Amino acid sequence: MNKLHIITPVKDSVETTEQTIDAIMASITAIPFEYTVYNDFSADENTQKLEILSKKHNFNLINLKDITSHPSPNYLLVLQMAQAKALTDNTHLVIIESDVIINENTIQQLYDCVNVSDNTGMISAITTDKSGNVNFPNLYARKYKKGIISTRKRISFCCVLLTNKLLSAINFNTLNPTKDWYDVIVSHKSLKSGFKNYLNTLCPVVHLPHSSRPWKLLKYSNPFKYYWLKYTKRLKKTTL
Repeated sequence: MNKLHIITPVKDSVETTEQTIDAIMASITAIPFEYTVYNDFSADENTQKLEILSKKHNFNLINLKDITSHPSPNYLLVLQMAQAKALTDNTHLVIIESDVIINENTIQQLYDCVNVSDNTGMISAITTDKSGNVNFPNLYARKYKKGIISTRKRISFCCVLLTNKLLSAINFNTLNPTKDWYDVIVSHKSLKSGFKNYLNTLCPVVHLPHSSRPWKLLKYSNPFKYYWLKYTKRLKKTTL
């Protein structure tokens, strides 16, 4: 490997996205990386902000509206494009979502974990709130020991490295196009393909859940209203 590919899918939520971008670009790594932001039909004003940020930080910005007419979310298309690029360049792929703030050594920590076994598939940082408390989607790991833990639980795409071996073994073009999110599906496919997935509890990142879909926060404060909106307003398909 002579570099890494790092991606961030984003739909609006530019305030948290800017924090995500700033943190990634300030990373200290022994291996160079190429960074791409996939803009999934953000509002025009927010697209302009992303374009300004791309020039400021010199990262790749791909506006999906120039590629597809399929409405957001287009997570599958992002995964397919990123996989193709990583395989062409023979690199691992790191996904850092737009509501995650990493530390300066996070990327290097994930990369250093690749050789923890001969068949590493996915390596995830553990998510916390701003106070350092483990939060969604890693609540299951609150009592895990400190270290690089092999797990059969879902590996979240919040902040994760997908190894080149995994990308070579699982064709994202075969994933179910009717789904919106793919972390559970890819986690299971990784295990079924004989890979091991790891959660690095020594590698915390701040996760600000649902910053682009604030209605989802109702799941914790008002579950009845959350499920009413989800099924009567079909908000599951939106990022509003």
